[in-house]
Amino acid sequence: MPEQQRDLVERTFQFALAVRRFVNRLPKVLSNYEDARQVVRSSGSVAANYLEAQEGVSRKDFFFRIKVCRKESRESGLWLKLLEISTDAALVAERDRLTTEADELKRIFSAIAGKDDKGEAV
Repeated sequence: MPEQQRDLVERTFQFALAVRRFVNRLPKVLSNYEDARQVVRSSGSVAANYLEAQEGVSRKDFFFRIKVCRKESRESGLWLKLLEISTDAALVAERDRLTTEADELKRIFSAIAGKDDKGEAV
């Protein structure tokens, strides 16, 4: 596996792990319960689908998984923004960092989805 792909495997894993650690620190309010469950699922799905893309049985399967990664990254950003964190500056800073990472991952997957396996625009 090329170094760049290995880095993205690790980056998506670290994103999912950081989201899990973040939601464990959230205030225990009803709205956070459901939104936290959703962001845990979507962030994990980014990592899992990227791993699946690496094992894609065809070019079409690879690009399908990449598009799922893009969708789940976008969704992760939404759920992060919906979480209630009051005025806790540390939580606000961590949420902003995770939201930025979700957006960066979305952009990376968008760029990949827009190319074929030779690096040319589809």
